[in-house]
Amino acid sequence: MKHDIISLDSKKVGDIDLDDAVFGVAVRPDLLLRAVNWQLAKRRAGTHKTKGISEIVGTTRKPYKQKGTGRARQGSLRSPQFRGGATIFGPIVRSHEHKLPKKVRQAALRVALSSKQAEGKLIVIDEAAVKGGKTAVLAKQVKKLGWTSTLVIDGAETNADFVRAARNLIGFDVLPSQGANVYDILHRDTLVLTKNAVEKLVERLK
Repeated sequence: MKHDIISLDSKKVGDIDLDDAVFGVAVRPDLLLRAVNWQLAKRRAGTHKTKGISEIVGTTRKPYKQKGTGRARQGSLRSPQFRGGATIFGPIVRSHEHKLPKKVRQAALRVALSSKQAEGKLIVIDEAAVKGGKTAVLAKQVKKLGWTSTLVIDGAETNADFVRAARNLIGFDVLPSQGANVYDILHRDTLVLTKNAVEKLVERLK
């Protein structure tokens, strides 16, 4: 499919043919959900922890005699029914990471790219570069283009000046093509690809 190429000055500078195998597949919310859950699970620290009964500091003495008090029998003040006692089946330190097949991850990325294309929120630019790396210059260009929540994906490497200029812009992320992922694409409203990014993504996903 044909798609316009614009510059950061909001001028049309040409067009590009987007591969339907990458940018024109059917939208599958189930694949997007699996990919996002997989990414977020990998990010979790898994350091949540509660103390079991063996970790509670306290006496092992029986609180009171077994019979004759009129109360329920008790064996330890460290039991969960007492204040300051243990937590039964509480969380422990563990990894939340789980496996997701490579083909599913690639398919989900194709779906994410295609969903932005279908919504009209995919923009292709000639290059992501700002002279001098000035945030003020890029901020004016972004405001003129109407980008509020944006992810810019460049080629194999990102332009250092552009990254420096974008660093202080709220709601503006920059990634190399190898770092393109489902969560970041869906997290931002507008997806901006450079010509190099389109070539690298097609090479990676087709």
